[in-house]
Amino acid sequence: MKKLVDENLRFAVDQYKVMMKNTPADVMPRSFDKEKNQLITSNTKWWCSGFYPGTLWMLYGATKDTAIRSEAERRLALQEPMKLYTGNHDLGFMIYCPFGTAYDITKNPAYKEVILTAAETLTKRYRPSIRAIQSWDSSKNFRCPVIIDNMMNLELLEWAAQNGGDKKFHDVAVNHSNTTIKNQFRPDNSSWHVIDYDLATGNVSRKKTHQGYADESAWARGQSWGLYGYVTMYRFTKDPAYLWQANKIAKFLLGHPNLPSDKVPYWDFNAPDIPNARRDVSAGSIMASALLELAQYSKGKEKQEYVNVASTILQALASDAYRSPAGGNGGFILAHSVGHLPGNSEIDVPLSYADYYFVEALLRYKKWYL
Repeated sequence: MKKLVDENLRFAVDQYKVMMKNTPADVMPRSFDKEKNQLITSNTKWWCSGFYPGTLWMLYGATKDTAIRSEAERRLALQEPMKLYTGNHDLGFMIYCPFGTAYDITKNPAYKEVILTAAETLTKRYRPSIRAIQSWDSSKNFRCPVIIDNMMNLELLEWAAQNGGDKKFHDVAVNHSNTTIKNQFRPDNSSWHVIDYDLATGNVSRKKTHQGYADESAWARGQSWGLYGYVTMYRFTKDPAYLWQANKIAKFLLGHPNLPSDKVPYWDFNAPDIPNARRDVSAGSIMASALLELAQYSKGKEKQEYVNVASTILQALASDAYRSPAGGNGGFILAHSVGHLPGNSEIDVPLSYADYYFVEALLRYKKWYL
């Protein structure tokens, strides 16, 4: 594993130097169109915009490569205005992933201020009547939707609360976590993707799985978001309810009969065309990173199982079956992720967040298990 980790970190740096050359200065890399041999980019309001600078900072922290740092700093400057963005719930991805990582490495107080500002901005989407953060704006499809992905933004709030920010950041994160446990999970510990609330009464209106195969199916990336989110909440609060929830999600995932032997999930655990269904590398990389941290709070056979599964995922992702060819895919590290299959969007492509959590998992393995 030491050889695998070190080789893949070197490979990641080489790939991201390709991406640096391919990405225009005013946008962020999002995916790659193989048929057109074309990098797909986004503006900074796209929910994935923070992952590229976040990955650059992780790679700089691991290698001290000055070319990587220079690009990371340029991209932070481009991303910073998003600290005031109120258009959706994704400020954790957009701001904490890049600026939190940058602050951890540099301790630059300006980066801390960006995080604290973003936390304040995110609380503007908190809805007291439902005790949760509204994910998307109301539309013809949803009145007040809260999605499982929203658990990933609570790290921003908890970090801010513990680093000079308002106590309300912690209160919002805890309320959101508790509401999600109450309403978002099924008896088998899988989660719905979207809970639609009635703001007037605070009651649940509908339970949907917008990006999965069916409302009652287990959309793979959503399960990984939930696992990661509760592990993170336990890290900050040490509330055993969150560790219990994370373990229950892990048991669902690792015990599922449709989890392949290489542990890289199908895009939905209930996809009708398994074993021919698309794999979702992003769900695998998020799950690996979450399991490595969950193992830190576990003992005995349980701890070993979590580390072993994460190792199996990393070995798979590092293989030719899932990794980009050297210099290929526009500089992305991994191929074969699925964004939104029912919406016919980003199917079997590289995605910036798959790379981010893969690199994070490699670094976590190196820090804790080598």
